[in-house]
Amino acid sequence: MIIDLPEGVDPIMHVWGDMVPHIGVAASRFSMSVYEHTTLGLREFEAARLRIAQVNGCLFCQDWHTERDGVTVEDTFPAAVEGWRTSRDLDDRARLAAEYAERYALDHHGLDDAFWTRMKAHYSDREIVELSMCLGSWLAFGRLNRVLGLDAECVLPSGFAHR
Repeated sequence: MIIDLPEGVDPIMHVWGDMVPHIGVAASRFSMSVYEHTTLGLREFEAARLRIAQVNGCLFCQDWHTERDGVTVEDTFPAAVEGWRTSRDLDDRARLAAEYAERYALDHHGLDDAFWTRMKAHYSDREIVELSMCLGSWLAFGRLNRVLGLDAECVLPSGFAHR
């Protein structure tokens, strides 16, 4: 871990709450809002979230899966997302979500008219905005946790299923 912590503190609570309370608490609220208020289906939500986790290299984010009403994606889903270009296990919306996540994180300048035409054929404008905000949250906070070494110290919040 990059950050020196006092003995006996919860690393996530300390970094996200105690160290920068005015920023960390707001960031935490935003981070949780993407899970609590999403209107996206579980598969496209998880495809985008997992692809960002894979790009970021966040150990924790790759190790858990969003649960909704006791339902999670199948165990083979992370591999399908990683191989989104050729996987037969993703429908068009999940494939596009994984592609958008990867391009959002690695090549946002390359999001051309052809890509947006494909996105708009499967997603409403509202869904595109929502997915973009989710991607921004996952990219920023997953990368923060990975860069600082917090990803090995995370504790699962309620609403998530550990694999």
